[in-house]
Amino acid sequence: MNPVPLPRITPLKLGRRVAPFDDPAWLYELKWDGFRALADIEDGACRLVSRKGNAFQSWLALCDSLAAVPVVSAILDGEIVCLDVHGKADFKSLLFRRGVPLFYAFDLLWHNGHDLRRHTLIERKDVLLRLLRDCQDGVRYVEHFSAEEGAAFFEVCCAHDLEGVVAKRRDGTYLDRDRETAWLKIKNKGYTGAVDRHDLFAT
Repeated sequence: MNPVPLPRITPLKLGRRVAPFDDPAWLYELKWDGFRALADIEDGACRLVSRKGNAFQSWLALCDSLAAVPVVSAILDGEIVCLDVHGKADFKSLLFRRGVPLFYAFDLLWHNGHDLRRHTLIERKDVLLRLLRDCQDGVRYVEHFSAEEGAAFFEVCCAHDLEGVVAKRRDGTYLDRDRETAWLKIKNKGYTGAVDRHDLFAT
């Protein structure tokens, strides 16, 4: 039997929310400052695809690390990130290809011929965690935290000059009808990494 081919998937967009909130029906993840990408893994190879559906031509070593994930086929949703010496996202190093890229995976949409998008987020993340447990250093799992203390977690992020957080419904699917409110980004207004960001793309 021929394997089921990978579908073309449009990444779930992030809505916006100004302030954090405490709600046990939601979970929080750190918002990594990088390039959003889907990792399409098939036949021992990986292709990194942008939000607009274009394949990234850089980061071949990172593609090799992702290709080593123990699957026949998979689609991972995540962020390509470079880190500074303090372990914080360094967007300039990523943009100008000066650092070592990492793939921070926060969702698993397809696994060995099975479409997981109708499963709940917490179910998908559980499979993803088990899948990445023994992976190479270039691929990392994005931990999540209970949004019962969402405001406190957000304050910690701001205190450490991080970009912000993403709030997600624990029982949400990737095919929710109201897709733009299933995931909400809550940005740190004082994040120094965003200063002069537009100038970087004008150079």
